[in-house]
Amino acid sequence: MLIFWKERLVFLATTKTGSTAIEAALQPLAHAALTRPPELKHLGAARYRAHLGPMLEELSGDRFTLIALIREPVDWLGSWYRYRTRDDLDGREKSTRGKSFEEAALDFLSDRPSPAMAVGSQAAQLCGDQGRPLVDRLFRYEDMGSFIDFLQDRLDFDIHLPRLNISPSGDLGLTAPTRARLEERFSPDYALWRALG
Repeated sequence: MLIFWKERLVFLATTKTGSTAIEAALQPLAHAALTRPPELKHLGAARYRAHLGPMLEELSGDRFTLIALIREPVDWLGSWYRYRTRDDLDGREKSTRGKSFEEAALDFLSDRPSPAMAVGSQAAQLCGDQGRPLVDRLFRYEDMGSFIDFLQDRLDFDIHLPRLNISPSGDLGLTAPTRARLEERFSPDYALWRALG
């Protein structure tokens, strides 16, 4: 999470949407950066609105604009799967090494996913209990150009994103029934993502 005090802007770091690269590019401009631990870096919108947002508004006397990115949901899950195939997780409970994406997706869809695939959802990070988005501006990860244009205009700074925290490559093939089940499970995420198209 990055806080731009003067511009009254907060970037909420949705998981697996390029937040590490965005933070690397923008941290020198931010007035505060919460990049560790992951629980603070990826603070959800509901907790921001309940705790940090009111404090910032009380201290500044103004409202901050909360922005975030959202990624196509099955691709987002695929990024988690690929990320957890990396060498440093091999043999650990959060590793997906040795599993196909189909197996990992079925694990995610199960009633009790393993630690490797208990990743939640983007909608859970971005919405309140009623499923209503709690961010002021949401951008598609796949249209990073629009996000960068917004930031350049708001921060009055030319932004170039580095390529960081890239997931290993991997086959993201799925059977049609599994993809359909994922799309159903991710229906709140798809509603947010499609509304931006």
